[in-house]
Amino acid sequence: MNASNLFLISATTALAFVSVILAYESENVLKTPPKNVLPKSKIMQLKRAVGPESIAFDRNGEGPYIGVADGRILKWQGPQAKKWADFAVTSSQRKYCTRPSAPEMEHVCGRPLGLRFDKKTGDLYIADAYLGLQVVGPNGGLATPLVQKFEDKPLVFTNDMDIDNHEDVIYFTDTSTKYQRRQYFTSLLSGDSTGRLMKYTKSTKNVTVLLTGLAFANGVALSKDRSFVLVAETSNCRILRYWLKGPNKGKHDTFVELPGYPDNIRMNSRGEFWVALQSFAQFMSISDTSDLFGGGQLHATAMKLSEDGRVLEVLEDVQGKTLRSISEVHEKNGKLWIGSVVMPFLRVYGL
Repeated sequence: MNASNLFLISATTALAFVSVILAYESENVLKTPPKNVLPKSKIMQLKRAVGPESIAFDRNGEGPYIGVADGRILKWQGPQAKKWADFAVTSSQRKYCTRPSAPEMEHVCGRPLGLRFDKKTGDLYIADAYLGLQVVGPNGGLATPLVQKFEDKPLVFTNDMDIDNHEDVIYFTDTSTKYQRRQYFTSLLSGDSTGRLMKYTKSTKNVTVLLTGLAFANGVALSKDRSFVLVAETSNCRILRYWLKGPNKGKHDTFVELPGYPDNIRMNSRGEFWVALQSFAQFMSISDTSDLFGGGQLHATAMKLSEDGRVLEVLEDVQGKTLRSISEVHEKNGKLWIGSVVMPFLRVYGL
């Protein structure tokens, strides 16, 4: 991509962000002042590992479990041991995977992104960016591939998922049919809109497409009553709602417009949704927004939404020194567990 094309894309993106932020500011932000509290979060350092993009706890409450950049899933051994242990891998070709992060080897080593436990079976389901939808038993080990192709074409960028244990189906995203995970920046800048929301039925192993034409399809979360599923459309700074039940079944609408790039979405026990925003898009010409969100700094933000898309809480690190990037916010036992696709640690914030 040459410099002139990059400039035009960036300018177009900036103009789109301006309209999103103005609408968002008037409807949501002023009613919910952000709290600069994330610098108070505590660090859980990783050893020779980076990029804990997603976080999960098993049916016994043990964990967290995280997927890291070299293709491993790690499990925290608890407050007494205070260390991480290998739990599972998504590729059998581990001899080539010796560095904490090697993007050029991700297609060989695997790159686990979204993690979800099946609370009935104890199995861990894994959305691997290169190796598709996979599953591993409660004792870990080498995961088994479930979905790696659709209509005889390989999945290019499997990203996140959620499980409906009542219906025994999994909703997952294929971010792009053109760009792999290591090309994510090109996908964002190019305006690629080949992402999909898909459904996997466990009993029949059938895969269907629910939504197409998504701009960087990302995080997925099922509602508490299972009437709809949310999907983050990262490039368009919004979350879409696909109706599974009721008069709008099979239709979709915009759940919320956001002033930044949404990544993973995770529901808490009350049916509210935590959304990880990778950064706020701010412009000096919008003085109110600059004042609210730290004078134009790009910084990580955690946003809590109600079941109908209202903003309930906004937590951030204004200076971006502690949390410059977050990919998931997971509420568990009165704490927020915060992951990042690029950092060598988790952060934990007590609510």
